Amino acid sequence: MRGWKILVLVAFAVSALSVAEVAAEKAARKKAKETAKGKRIVHVVALKFKEGVTQEQIEKVCKGFAELKDKIPGIVKYQSGANNSPEKLNKGFTHCFIVTFKNAKARDEYLPHPVHQEFAKGLGEVIADVFVIDFETQ
Repeated sequence: MRGWKILVLVAFAVSALSVAEVAAEKAARKKAKETAKGKRIVHVVALKFKEGVTQEQIEKVCKGFAELKDKIPGIVKYQSGANNSPEKLNKGFTHCFIVTFKNAKARDEYLPHPVHQEFAKGLGEVIADVFVIDFETQ
């Protein structure tokens, strides 16, 4: 009878360990998912304007880009500027726009957003090339 009690105790301990392991794994997955949701996305856009584009046209593009922050949700920060690097490694790209999104979901909703699409459509007549890179940050 005593051996039976020990066997039951061992089975109970193994079962409790399995439940604890499953709970710990579930908590780790939940934490990883929450962490990924919380990472901000920095969206960097560099523009090269076509030959003959006027300063007025460039200013219109800059103004339009800046206005996206107030028209599309999920943008937490906007920065922009004209190249002033003395290194001369810009390969003709003269303007940079940096949009920081609340998270990847906000960026993913921004890309097909009608306001963004309308803005991007209008760039075709003045932009010779564009370079885009995104990265995660805390």
